[in-house]
Amino acid sequence: MTNKLNDPGQAVRKIEDFLKILSTTGGLNLKSNILACNGQVQPNSSDPAGENMPVSAEPSDTNPRVTVELSGPDTPLLTARNGELLHAIEHIAAKILRLEPEEHDSISFDAEGFKATRNRELGLMAEMAIQKVRLTGRPFSFAPMTSRERRILHLSLAKSGLPTASSGEGPGRFVVLYPEGLEPAQPASPPPVADRTRAIRNSFRRR
Repeated sequence: MTNKLNDPGQAVRKIEDFLKILSTTGGLNLKSNILACNGQVQPNSSDPAGENMPVSAEPSDTNPRVTVELSGPDTPLLTARNGELLHAIEHIAAKILRLEPEEHDSISFDAEGFKATRNRELGLMAEMAIQKVRLTGRPFSFAPMTSRERRILHLSLAKSGLPTASSGEGPGRFVVLYPEGLEPAQPASPPPVADRTRAIRNSFRRR
């Protein structure tokens, strides 16, 4: 099955249907604007006239192909706990559009500039980390982040020419910035299942 972004018009309609479910079934009081890659804004048809937020963006190779800007009384629910609900909604939308994990950056959901502000914060964090690593000569580990935030951080750090790598698993995955000349350590490969099973059995035998 191909993803729905191959047909931007169909992708927009799918997202509109999803947002209606959030409003009717989920009970979220939100307004939305959808910006497709052709620059056309698709406002939420349920909004009163004149209440849509203006959206402006220039599509490029690094920008999402579809951007959804949310606003309204329930926006604080989306941005609470570092945007946990906002990221969840974006993830569900990616599934609805049948996007592969590596294609999730093709869409972006934001709420009253929350993610735009976060992106600026990531840029400042990157600059501070670069200065610290060059001053101390030691690796710097960032806090765990989402895959999208890690990608933004990698791009911000790339201008320094210093090596970076992601480490950790699942929600605990984080970015590490290394000093010049120190290559990121390669994680050790997990032992084969048979070896792990044998080790567990041996530990019980010794008891």
